[in-house]
Amino acid sequence: MAKCNCCGKGVSFGIQVSHSHRRSNRTWKANVKRVKAIVDGSPKYIYACTRCLRSGKVTRAV
Repeated sequence: MAKCNCCGKGVSFGIQVSHSHRRSNRTWKANVKRVKAIVDGSPKYIYACTRCLRSGKVTRAV
């Protein structure tokens, strides 16, 4: 799974607990998209999470 190039958000791990309290490992995957963005003045493909896309940290290349 990819990581966000802006904030570094990626996969996080934890424990899933059922109703009967049986525990098993699980993962939470970040909503990461591959987008064409302006990086150092030139368009480049990067991985960015949707939080960074919405907040304007990433300038999209058209």
